[in-house]
Amino acid sequence: MRRYPGMLSMRRTPGIKTPSARRRLALVAVAATALAISGVVTASGATPAAGTVTDTSGAKTWTGGPFLTPNVTAQAGDPVCTLPQSCDDYALTVSTPAGYGDTNNLKISVGWPNSAADFDVYVLNSAGAVVGTAASSADPEVVVLPPTSGTYTVRVVPFAPLGQSYSASAGMVAKATDGAPPSSATPPSMANYGAPESLPDAHNAGEPSIGNSFKTGSTFYQSYLSTYKVTFNDAVTPPAASWADVSAKAANGCLVGSTASLDPILYTDQTTGRTFESQLSGLNSLTCYTDNEGATWNPSTGGGIPSGVDHQTLGGGNFVAGDPLNAVNLYPRAVYYCSQDIATAFCALSRDGGTTFGVGVPVYSLLDCGGLHGHIQVAPDGTAYVPNKSCGGAQGVTVSTDNGKTWTVHTVPNSIPGDSDPAVSIGANGTVYLAYANGDGTQHVAVSHDKGATWARDFNVGASAGIKNVVFPTAVAGDDNRAAVSFIGTTTAGNYQDAANFHGIWHLYTAFTYDGGQSWVTVDDTPNDPVQIGSICTGGTTCGNDRNLLDFIGSTIDKQGWVEVAYADGCTGSCVTSGVNNFDAYATIARQYAGLTMFAANDPLPNVAVSGLTSAVATNGSSSITATVTNLGKSAVTTPVQFTVNGKVLSTSAPVTLAAGQSKTVTAAWSTKQLKGSQTVQALADPANALTESNEADNRRSISVAVK
Repeated sequence: MRRYPGMLSMRRTPGIKTPSARRRLALVAVAATALAISGVVTASGATPAAGTVTDTSGAKTWTGGPFLTPNVTAQAGDPVCTLPQSCDDYALTVSTPAGYGDTNNLKISVGWPNSAADFDVYVLNSAGAVVGTAASSADPEVVVLPPTSGTYTVRVVPFAPLGQSYSASAGMVAKATDGAPPSSATPPSMANYGAPESLPDAHNAGEPSIGNSFKTGSTFYQSYLSTYKVTFNDAVTPPAASWADVSAKAANGCLVGSTASLDPILYTDQTTGRTFESQLSGLNSLTCYTDNEGATWNPSTGGGIPSGVDHQTLGGGNFVAGDPLNAVNLYPRAVYYCSQDIATAFCALSRDGGTTFGVGVPVYSLLDCGGLHGHIQVAPDGTAYVPNKSCGGAQGVTVSTDNGKTWTVHTVPNSIPGDSDPAVSIGANGTVYLAYANGDGTQHVAVSHDKGATWARDFNVGASAGIKNVVFPTAVAGDDNRAAVSFIGTTTAGNYQDAANFHGIWHLYTAFTYDGGQSWVTVDDTPNDPVQIGSICTGGTTCGNDRNLLDFIGSTIDKQGWVEVAYADGCTGSCVTSGVNNFDAYATIARQYAGLTMFAANDPLPNVAVSGLTSAVATNGSSSITATVTNLGKSAVTTPVQFTVNGKVLSTSAPVTLAAGQSKTVTAAWSTKQLKGSQTVQALADPANALTESNEADNRRSISVAVK
């Protein structure tokens, strides 16, 4: 389905075109008229019209065009090809041996000289069903499919052709061996918390966003028109959550709050605690902010002028130092409002804490990027990043190092434009982590140490879990070498937008790195409760009920470095056991409560206690000593146990591994043949004092044993 700025993420009635859509169609029509006047020649069909690719044949190429007339019918579903030159079909035969798809893919690429034009690609199987699409604004458009033997139609649709011809290729490519190296870290533990049923919009949480105040520890969650405040009690395991409705409304100072929205978004400044709730209204947003956790709200102008019509995002952080305009700042932290329009996206900076915004500055044009951008993030040094899924045929970021005055696009080599917004996070010393749903269905994270100019460690972090399709990546970082990427994924391959035939089971996953992206540990956050069963449509307002999750999820960290993920649960109630999806959008948070955090200084510590010590004295002298060691801390630990008798070392055990809360017994042989009377026996965990523990005083226990 056709996807373009101004038509994707807003909550609209399917089939109703927005003003931005009509304006883009008008631009396409004007371009077509101009080309007609200039005398563009009639398009020729695909040349050659057919080809066969095998495991040994090499790639096949063909061309088509030039094309004059736009075909925009895919806005309402699959493209209509009844008019002459409205579509161009190439008959592709694929022939591969059994098992070939285990290590190879079929890659189809369609490009054109003028990147201001736009063609879309649809791949149909022999039954006429769409099995692959590339309908962004990328040049080239790329479709990656399993190389299953059969006959296919590669359909090229001139959405905005501008008189261009296209060149295409289809061939086999080896699957990337880019699975992330496994981390040695213990997999962190996550608990899930659903909003109370009494809260408004508890089941209307598509596109949730989340933030946390380091000042108070409170978490804020935006579910459509409603803002929730969530607090966690870490004194119990897993922690307990308390929810409250703190939504902006006229009664608490926000005249435009909780009234109407085309897109909701929330942003909390972790340092100041200031929280914004923004509701897209068209060319601007209805926005208010609170400094007292929702007790009262204050009005904001919403965004800059000009602003885009869709997919707004709010973010902020430090100002870039050395900017002369910092002298007029009325608030210690920068706030950005970004949104996308028909042919560009705009970002505007606020120097007064988000009360008003400056001029909207274009961050890219259609010559640079297309598709939807992700959420803005600001690095500790003030550098601002806006991720994008389709920039010159790759995924990347647009970056500003001067408080939003200018922007530069950087892309990740070998990445493929995908269907979901990418996400970016920045570590304490500027390391950039870009999480993107690659066009081949895999979840990737790439790392940059030079503000996106170059990238390294571009790994598939879902490979260890067997993930074949992903949507909605989100990312957080803490220390420079620590980051966490969450996403919704399934182990089922195929076209996940095929509502009739895709039956994958989707879960929420989080991948953690503690060494700057050199290795990753990926955990299933919802192992016993699917997030969705069946298809997930990311194609905009032409979708059916599988559009329930909308376009993205969100994540944040708290002051301790625990990861918190906001998602909409699409499979609730009987769906969990029946396997029949109910297409819910239930406001839910997955929160980490064990394992290493995003801040090494706050890592949960083990506490190895010798909780019991007994002896068994045998008359033949073959006695023994048994110690019970318990990990009373909150992270796993490995340690030997040393036994002494009357101050002399008897033996030291092999290392014992204990998860948080786990107990084990360790036994040492003790010869008592030469002993008589009272003996002082001791067991000592961590005898070399090599561990940092939450309590260093309970590592040892001693008893007196009478030997006769």
